[in-house]
Order: sequence, then C-alpha cells, then structure tokens
Amino acid sequence: MSESKAKTQKFIVKFFPEVMVKGSKAKRQMIDQLYSNIKTILGRISKEIEYKKFFDKIEIVSPIEVVVEVRQKLLDTSGIELVLEALQFDNISTIDEMKEIVNKYSAKEIQGKTFVVRAKRSGEHEFKSTDMERNIGGFMLANNPETKGVALKNADVTINIELVHKQLNIITQKYQGLSGFPIGTQGDILSLMSGGFDSTIASYLTMKRGIKTHFVFFNLGGIAHEIGVKQVAYYLWNKFGSSHRVTFTSVPFEDVVTEIFNSTSQSYMGVTLKRLMLMASEKIADKMGIDALLTGESVAQVSSQTLRNLALIDEVTNKLVLRPLSTMNKPDIMEMANQIGTRRFAESMPEYCGVISKNPVTHGSFSRIEKEAKKFNYEVLDKAVEDAITINVDEIDADVNSIGQIDIISDISSGEYTIIDIRQSDDCIETSCETIKLPFFKLKTEFEKLPQEKQYLFYCDKGILSQLHAQYLIDSKGYKNIKVYRPQ
Repeated sequence: MSESKAKTQKFIVKFFPEVMVKGSKAKRQMIDQLYSNIKTILGRISKEIEYKKFFDKIEIVSPIEVVVEVRQKLLDTSGIELVLEALQFDNISTIDEMKEIVNKYSAKEIQGKTFVVRAKRSGEHEFKSTDMERNIGGFMLANNPETKGVALKNADVTINIELVHKQLNIITQKYQGLSGFPIGTQGDILSLMSGGFDSTIASYLTMKRGIKTHFVFFNLGGIAHEIGVKQVAYYLWNKFGSSHRVTFTSVPFEDVVTEIFNSTSQSYMGVTLKRLMLMASEKIADKMGIDALLTGESVAQVSSQTLRNLALIDEVTNKLVLRPLSTMNKPDIMEMANQIGTRRFAESMPEYCGVISKNPVTHGSFSRIEKEAKKFNYEVLDKAVEDAITINVDEIDADVNSIGQIDIISDISSGEYTIIDIRQSDDCIETSCETIKLPFFKLKTEFEKLPQEKQYLFYCDKGILSQLHAQYLIDSKGYKNIKVYRPQ
C-alpha cells in the first residue's frame, strides 16, 4: 500500500518451502497453479484485486473494503507458507529515503521496547542488506529516545523490510499460512465421507496437501443424513478447495445394510460393510478416472480398524487406500476439527458404521471373511452403485436448506402416541404408551405396514438416528404421523 493508494492493502504470499526445493519445471508448475488458484478464489470477492507473480512470491493488492475476506481466503489456501501484509512505497533508491519512511511508519512500535531491523533486497543496488539494517536501525535509535535500544537477538520488535529494485515494502503483519501444495498439483482422490470427525479431517488433510478431493457418501440414514453430510462437504470445499470443482456422490446403502443383516454373521457385519463401501467406491472411482481412495480410519480405534481387519477390508480393492489419520489420537483429531470449524457438524452426525455389529470380531479370519462374502447378494450392491447420484459440490448450497423440521416430543403423558424403538439392540424402552420394537434398518419396508391412523414417535439413545429416519420417511413417503421422542 503506497501513500498514493491509501484505499488498498498489499499482501505478499510466500510459498510452501517444499515447493521451493523442487526442480525448476515442477516448481514453475506449482507456482503457476497457486497463482491460478488465488486468482480464481479472490476473483469471486472483487474484480479490482491486482496480482503480480515472482519466482519466490506472489503480490496481491486488494481494495481496503475486502481486506478481511481476502486475508482469510489466503490463509485457507494450500501452497502458502506465509501471508505478509505490507506498506508499499515506489521509486525508492537510497538508504536515506528508506530511513525517513521506515521511521515515520514504524516509530510507534518501538517506543519503550528493544528492536531490530531485518532487510532483504533484490535487484541492482550500491549497498547490501546489512547496510540497510545498520543505517535504518541507527537512524531510528537516534530519533526515538523512548526506545530501549537495538537488540540483535530476542528483540521485542522486529521491523521487516524488503527492497525489490526501487520498491520498498514495510511488513506490518505476518500470518502463518496453510502450507502444503497447491490444489491441482497432486491428482484426484475419492473420500469416503460420513460427516463425522474422522472423514472430515482426512479430507481436509488431503486438500491441504494439494489433492483434489471428491466425496462419496453411503446413505444409511435417509435424506436428512445426506443433507447433513453435504453441508460438511460444502463447508470443506468452500473454505479450503474452492479453486477447483469437485463432486459429491450419494450412494443409497439402506438395502445393502438390509442384505448384510440377512446374509452375514453378526460378528462380521462391520467388516463386511466397510468392504462393500470400498467395492462401491472403486466402481465410482473407475468411472471418474481416480486412482486412490481416502478413509478416516485410525488404527485400533474401533474393532473394524485393527490391523488385521483393515487388511481384510483392503483386500477387496485394487485402488490405493490412503488413511492419513491411521496413527493419530482421537483428541488430536477432535482438536483439529475444532480449529478448522468442522466440529459443530461432526458432533451432530451419527456414525452408522458402528451400529450394525454386535460382538464384532477384532482379529478376523481371511478364510472366514471369504465364506461370509460368498453369502452376500452382490446384485444389491450393483443396484446401489447404479442408483448413485452425483452433483458438483458447488451446487450443494442450493439444496441444503430444503430439509424440514421434525417435531420433538418429551411429554407423553397424554398417551396418544405409539413409541417405536428403532435401536438395533434387543432391549426395548418402557413407557406409559404402547411401544413397538422396529430396528432402523427395517423402517423402510415395515413402517408402511403399521396402522397409519396412529401417531408415532421414533426413539433411539441420542435422538439423532430417530430424527434422521423420521425425516427420511416424511420426505420420501409423505408421512404426516411421525415425530421424535426425546425424554427429558
């Protein structure tokens, strides 16, 4: 920002160090991609933003009205190591000119503090960077008696300046960027997205690494669950990956779960479900020309994630399966979700994969899983993949607000309701009302057989599963006699 351009703010973008150590061709490709990504993202904010690309940085001049939004977008863009804000002064050729300018704009910062001047320069000059530091620092020391003096180490204030040919930049703020590689330089991946903590953080990490991350969702909980996961996917894309268009594929998996219950031994249901998800993902990835799959699994967190069971799961696909959370601890994953803003989504998202196994095997057998696999009717899986619906993630925002609101009932003293316990477990809630046991995976086919003149309340432990399945039946079948029971 020069004095003649007081209505603008200058940003200096420094590249991720791993970009700078690449060979010249790869480095040039990554810098060009980052430059393109930045222009695409910031172009949606303002058409008046100006850009300049250099071999070691990108400079951006933004209208002052959109500075906050521009800054945040830069901090959320992979490939950027540092975001610097600077005051810009043109046609500066002597150290004497620099002394006056730097002192004018930085004197207030050093009052009552120790300070040091750090300078970088590029171009043809009669002086060195050390000459700039020594002369400017000496001038400021002499003209600011309130300062505590110069401290070459551990100074309270570091004044950073850059001289590029005849352009002087005074760095006023320094922010840590997202790091990683620019999206579009590391290929594509298909993320198995449940909307919970793990799959969202796994997706964030691949986006941060520069991988174009598409999403596939296996719908076990109806329309409401799908919309919830779409919201997470849209949030991740809009915040960290909007430089590129990616897809969201929804696969109807309710019938697959029903077939698992009908054909698979209880202890192998969880592993079987994960295997079928990978098989379906592979088919979808093949159509998209994608070579790798992404999951949020972490070793030994749950029974399906022991090393043996992960080996059983991976056996069904020829695709590369990435698990960036494999050695992370759950508290660290949750803290990262808190930092990037996905925790509020994950906390309200049910984890369906864990509810279909009773006494799950923790060290599965290859021969046993082969026998279990032969009992499954794979026509059901093929039909689910055939019925999958794919949309572009940037189109999600148009439909996430279409979901209705389910009435929550806590007082059942009137006795006018019939409670439906949709939990998988054998036990059934006891209430003063008529109660029916109907597990969630049977609702799709069995609810319609119940007397429809009655008013029904769905019940589960946390109220999330019941709300999602109630929403599904209301949205897909038009029922008007369903609410959710949530005891006080």
